[in-house]
Amino acid sequence: MAPVKACPKPCRIMGDHLDLLLRVVLVASPVFGIPSCSSDGRIALFRFCNLTQVPQVLNTTERLLLSFNYIRTVTASSFPFLEQLQLLELGSQYTPLTIDKEAFRNLPNLRILDLGDSQINFLHPDAFQGLFHLFELRLFFCGLSDAILKDGYFRNLKSLTRLDLSKNQIRSLYLHPSFGELNSLESIDFSSNQIFLVCEHELRPLHGKTLSFLSLAANSLYSRVSVDWGKCMNPFRNMVLETLDVSGNGWTVDITGNFSNAISGSQAFSLTLAYHIMGATFGFHNMKDPDQSTFAGLARCSVRLLDLSHGFIFSLNSRVFERLRDLKVLNLAYNKINKIADEAFDGLDNLQVLNLSYNLIGELYNLNFYGLPKIANIDLQKNHIGIIQDQTFKFLEKLQTLDLRDNALTTIYFIPSIPNIFLGGNKLATLPKINLTANFIHLSENRLENLDILYFLLEVPHLQILILNQNRLSSCNGGQTPSENPSLEQLFLGENMLQLAWETELCWDVFEGLSHLQVLYLNNNYLNFLPPGIFSHLTALRGLSLNSNRLTVLSHNDLPANLEILDISRNQLLAPDPNFFVSLSILDITHNKFICECELSAFINWLNHTNVTVAGPPADIYCVYPDSFSGVSLFSLSTEDCDEEAILKSLKFSLFIGCTVTLTLFLMASLIVAKFRGFCFICYKTAQKLVFKDHPQGPDTYKYDAYMCFSSKDFEWVQNALLKHLDTQYSDQNRFNLCFEERDFVPGENHIANIQDAIWNSRKTVCLVSRHFLRDGWCLEAFSYAQGRCLSDLNSALIMVVVGSLSPYQLMKHQSIRGFVQNQQYLRWPEDLQDIGWFLHKLSQQILKKEKEKKKDSNIPLQTVATIS
Repeated sequence: MAPVKACPKPCRIMGDHLDLLLRVVLVASPVFGIPSCSSDGRIALFRFCNLTQVPQVLNTTERLLLSFNYIRTVTASSFPFLEQLQLLELGSQYTPLTIDKEAFRNLPNLRILDLGDSQINFLHPDAFQGLFHLFELRLFFCGLSDAILKDGYFRNLKSLTRLDLSKNQIRSLYLHPSFGELNSLESIDFSSNQIFLVCEHELRPLHGKTLSFLSLAANSLYSRVSVDWGKCMNPFRNMVLETLDVSGNGWTVDITGNFSNAISGSQAFSLTLAYHIMGATFGFHNMKDPDQSTFAGLARCSVRLLDLSHGFIFSLNSRVFERLRDLKVLNLAYNKINKIADEAFDGLDNLQVLNLSYNLIGELYNLNFYGLPKIANIDLQKNHIGIIQDQTFKFLEKLQTLDLRDNALTTIYFIPSIPNIFLGGNKLATLPKINLTANFIHLSENRLENLDILYFLLEVPHLQILILNQNRLSSCNGGQTPSENPSLEQLFLGENMLQLAWETELCWDVFEGLSHLQVLYLNNNYLNFLPPGIFSHLTALRGLSLNSNRLTVLSHNDLPANLEILDISRNQLLAPDPNFFVSLSILDITHNKFICECELSAFINWLNHTNVTVAGPPADIYCVYPDSFSGVSLFSLSTEDCDEEAILKSLKFSLFIGCTVTLTLFLMASLIVAKFRGFCFICYKTAQKLVFKDHPQGPDTYKYDAYMCFSSKDFEWVQNALLKHLDTQYSDQNRFNLCFEERDFVPGENHIANIQDAIWNSRKTVCLVSRHFLRDGWCLEAFSYAQGRCLSDLNSALIMVVVGSLSPYQLMKHQSIRGFVQNQQYLRWPEDLQDIGWFLHKLSQQILKKEKEKKKDSNIPLQTVATIS
């Protein structure tokens, strides 16, 4: 058979040229698809171009990007008249920046001006005049002082909506009266400055305005100075704030309480108090946890979202939030909460989302969530919850989602009937058999072992998605009856051990009732075979993942008829049949172990002409055998020489037609002989004895004629079938001096030594390969030693006899046997009793056969593997 050959270099590197071209394009145009330091008429990209002044660009430019340069000065003459320019990026200059009077007057339609992350040494008070359409102004991290607010820099910016002044050196918020004229202003960011105090009279120009976002975060606000709240009063009086961020200011319970009382009556729909220092934390008592009075001042603020995450709250005291009647979202994540007092959430009549993740909660009790009639989502992941009382969630009638992932639950006495249940990352080994209704169940990373649990979960009404990844599903008791589940659409069973369950030939019907299943994951399950008909009932299946298993072959009817997406990457497929994949839309077959011989030519041709989308880079679909082609992509191989095989097949067909009449007559004779072959063989032996006489054997240096290697569990059968007919000690009429373990091995001697002595002191080694033989480690070890002797002596001293209905697939699973059956002849014990005499004669000839010098015209072995040269 002609081998598959690699394409010549020009053919193989065509894809490399395309890849190289694509990389050049990407490097040359890292943003927007145009070369750096150039313009396409609409976008001018001049980042990292070592510029010291603004370059000249076309008047059609819409975006001018000049960051990461050395521009020092911007004046009114720096820009030509650019009527269409909407975005100007001047931030991140490597040198201090000076911005002169009306520096941007030639940009009348500018919408976004970015000067952020540039050290501004001088900014003229009239620098931004003329920018009547400016929508967003970025001045973060520019080294600006209080003057930027007090001296009217932003007057006449009637369209200004977003102003970013974060990370500067602003110390007070005395705003110029012109801020009152900025009627479009919605978002102001003062975070990460040095604003220690904000009082009512400072923000007076903003009174009466509605802001979507106001940030005073990370300023040490009110925490570094003593505050006379009677004089300071409410800084946000007559203001409506959709989001107020005062996080990261180091607030204690007292500061938070005073601030809450001060802003009482101002509307702040979303209040962020994250990164605080409220709470006693674990093992300390020098700081207070919030109590009833801490947030009482917020009662008239219409707060709907309160973020108290990233703090040190240890105990949620009783009625701590009772005045927050409008609250809908409460975030308490990343605290040190260990105790939830009874009625802690009392008063939160409208709360819908409660986040208690990343805390130190160990137990949940029946009254922990009392007072939450409208709660829909409770997040308790990443705690240390080990036990939950059975009534804890029972009366939460509106509950939709419960997240208990990554806790320490070993068992649960209940599962609430809610749409979405997250129980992954616990220590659950079993589930209670209760009436359950859910749309989504997440149980990954637990310790579930028995497939009874899967049968139970597949009966849950209305279930649409079930996730059981990373468990220990490996056993099956059998006897379960699969139920019809008309709602399940996605089933995740990856990273389990289903091979152990299915190899017992049980639970092959687990998917029978899933006629509406669309996506199934069976990756990483150690599968070396697919049970017959396992997917036959999955008529709606569209996506199947079998990656990272041990599959070597796919059989007909293994895959569902309507399958569209198949991931069978990282298996051990040697030469897949392309007919299995023609109906797919997407196929991932990367990182398999392809043997690049002519048997694979049909698959290679299919890969190069199919309309199926083959996922992954071509380099990940490669050969592993022979060594000269190891790592070579299948897309780089040519199958031209394999066409010679097609010519030979055509010639053989012609010869077949020409010899039809002769073969018909021969067949008739053969049928007669085959029917009475046992009688014919007896006649042949009788005639042979009359005509020829046996010649005595010459002197032999071997102690035994043959070493009979078989499993001890097969001894009785071997004795009746072979030893009584061949061994001289069983009958004087037998001609062979045989060696076998039960009789000839030296008791007490090392077993390996006994095996080696038997192999090297016998002319031949006869391995009787049965099911017991394949499970016996000593037998497989003896087989390997016998092969070693064959290689050492360059002879065929090993005779392999296959006993029973062992398939080639079962033989090929063992490496040493696979190498033998691919290159050498082997015998099979006859199924018909009349063939036993012939078989014993054949075996005797093999034992008596002496090795001769191999000729060049040696016979082709029974089973061969073509090598690629």
